[in-house]
Amino acid sequence: MSEATANETKKNAFQVFWEEFSKSSLTLTILAIFTGLLLGGLLVALTTEEVYTTFRTSPWLAVQTGAKAAWNTYAALFTGSLGSPSKIVAALQGGDPVAIRRAFNPFFESLVQSTPYIFGGLAVALGFRVGLFNIGAEGQIFIGALTSVTAGIYLRGLPAVIHVPLALLAGAVGGGLWGFVPGWLKAKTGGHEVINTIMMNYVAFRLSEYLLNGVLKNPEKFVPVSAPIQKSAWLPRFFADPIRFHLGFFIALGMAWVVYWLLFKTTWGFELRTVGSNPNAARYAGMNIVRNTILGMSLSGALAGLAGANEVLGLNHNLAVAFSSGYGFDSIALALLGKSHPLGVVLSALLFGFLRNGAIQMQLKAGIPIDIISILQALILAFIAAPAIIRTIYRLKTPDVAEEEITIRSWGGQ
Repeated sequence: MSEATANETKKNAFQVFWEEFSKSSLTLTILAIFTGLLLGGLLVALTTEEVYTTFRTSPWLAVQTGAKAAWNTYAALFTGSLGSPSKIVAALQGGDPVAIRRAFNPFFESLVQSTPYIFGGLAVALGFRVGLFNIGAEGQIFIGALTSVTAGIYLRGLPAVIHVPLALLAGAVGGGLWGFVPGWLKAKTGGHEVINTIMMNYVAFRLSEYLLNGVLKNPEKFVPVSAPIQKSAWLPRFFADPIRFHLGFFIALGMAWVVYWLLFKTTWGFELRTVGSNPNAARYAGMNIVRNTILGMSLSGALAGLAGANEVLGLNHNLAVAFSSGYGFDSIALALLGKSHPLGVVLSALLFGFLRNGAIQMQLKAGIPIDIISILQALILAFIAAPAIIRTIYRLKTPDVAEEEITIRSWGGQ
């Protein structure tokens, strides 16, 4: 084979690789995250007062000032979410256990913040796979927290090995029942699950307020907060204070594997995905549309309920009004970013958890409002929702039409 022929073969191989790489949804997601971070840094630079002050002296100096502001912002975000490398090295060399825990605490706290996102993202992703838009994850999280805190308070005299699973099961059952109602209405009456789940969110919010001001209220507190749960219902923590990392993170990873196994390795999962992608074909094949619709929404609600139980049993050990910081609504974004796949959801949840935890340190050190994280998330999702923008910017290949249609159906289209 001549050298020219060999070069041509290599060139063809590279072209094939690039075509497949550029059409990959993973490539699109990575570039969407990168572009969002890039525009976020540009936004930080443009909103820094020093940039405009130095611009009067030198435009080039203004560019340098803006770049420095963006760098400092992301450096603070990095150390706030992962920890300072210099502090970690110094703590390990010093050997002080307290200093070591403090140095590693940002990393473990990011994992703690990611845990409810994993549960919530799996809940919404499972609904998308069944062709259901579960926008009620926030309400299901509240109900899961209510039922788990009830089990944690009133089930007494149980060993932890029994009490913890029962409290988690109570959270899953509560969320599952809250998902069952819109699922049944969808399957039996055709009531749209988006409207029904939104309405049930408000019912869950007001119900939690009523109970926390009534039978669940801690009489020793003036604010609406429940009594503390029994210590036998606490999820075990792996380290001493200030690290709050607990067993819930590994339970969330386990549930991600269970969802993957259910969807892609079982007959039930095949039926659920078929109903979601093409209900007419599923009906023609003899699949029970009503049963699978109700089952899909109930399982989705159960996963969201576990997110509420995780917060009660692993962190707060009681329940207060508005305890959830929008986990259910952010979970919709996670499911979209993760392409409704359990692995993608876990990775997206870790991204959101690390951003959320690092934002606090970013605000303290760099003086950048914590709202910039919401802007970053919105930019990333905008690029995910409009992939043509990313393909145009980076000259990526357009995937096959059939592949695109399957992706769209998998997150809610019917």
